[in-house]
Amino acid sequence: MQLPINPPVEPMLAKSVPNFPTAEGMTYEPKWDGFRCIVFRDGDEVELASRGGKTLTRYFPEVVDQVRRQLPARCAIDGELVVIRRDGPDNAPRLDFELLSQRIHPAASRVTMLAETTPADFIAFDLLALDDESLVDQPYTVRRGRLETALKRITPPVHLTPVTTDPDTARRWFDIFEGAGLDGLVAKPADLPYEPGKRLMLKVKHARTADVVVAGFRWHKSGPVVGSLLLGLYDDAGTLHHVGVSASFTAARRAELLDELAPYRENVVDHPWVGGDESTGQRIPGAPSRWTGTKNLEWEPLRPELVAEVGYDAMEGERFRHTAQFVRWRPDRQPRSCGYAQLDRPVRFDVDQVLAGDPAATS
Repeated sequence: MQLPINPPVEPMLAKSVPNFPTAEGMTYEPKWDGFRCIVFRDGDEVELASRGGKTLTRYFPEVVDQVRRQLPARCAIDGELVVIRRDGPDNAPRLDFELLSQRIHPAASRVTMLAETTPADFIAFDLLALDDESLVDQPYTVRRGRLETALKRITPPVHLTPVTTDPDTARRWFDIFEGAGLDGLVAKPADLPYEPGKRLMLKVKHARTADVVVAGFRWHKSGPVVGSLLLGLYDDAGTLHHVGVSASFTAARRAELLDELAPYRENVVDHPWVGGDESTGQRIPGAPSRWTGTKNLEWEPLRPELVAEVGYDAMEGERFRHTAQFVRWRPDRQPRSCGYAQLDRPVRFDVDQVLAGDPAATS
């Protein structure tokens, strides 16, 4: 592969900001919830590079085919791989990160089957190189204009992310696009060059809190202190489901947590997750996956009597999409009151409208 910029290239990143950013010429675009991917094409040679520099090429043969069909013959384009689920509630097409995650599989036969049953789309949002020209030193507005020209004839499943320079429109996008499975907004200053690995873009994500049952913990790899808290929520039938973890603590706080949890490690009987079976529909901790591999998933049960308030950004099905942030203990709350009903669920929205730049979605 002989391009002006060749893999591996670390993508430019965004830093979280608490408030909606505004500045002259600022461009806003949806924050897609998928796999970050820089596509390199040199004729028939195609490489799909992940954020960490690993290749995604073998896992997405249908995307490689679309790159050869639709992208310029020699280019490097930054974007996102997503899977759009079209058979969910209300039949509203939305992004599904869990289905996307299942695409990473070691068996070639499984890769082929998934490429047919849950094909991925590619959403382009930046142009790094075209033909013999590197564009990384050009300001973002120039790169965006060149990208629009280069991709003016593309059709799904290849897309060009919509953008706006109107803050009011961007705020509306932030409110309604979450229902299509999007993760927030990314803001890009007009004069921003493309600097690999640097957090120069800005991102605004949804932030919420929930009261959860702390029903177990895992040890930290550094020694006898708490590594993560195991969090649970009750469904309407009274079943406690494992919904995620809280794990971002200082070393001192990990030691303090061990002391705070000590009384609840005693006399643990009939724990709802010990001996549980996920085939019944109950989510329990400790189930291995392709992501955990040989990672130690052993955990210590706690009497499910502790309630904590945690911060989270979004749900993935019936669990927290990312690691939840511990806020405080809630001794005033009863564990049985910690149910799914308290969660803020976004209104369903059609991701096809977002991708098509439908006036109903973008005006």
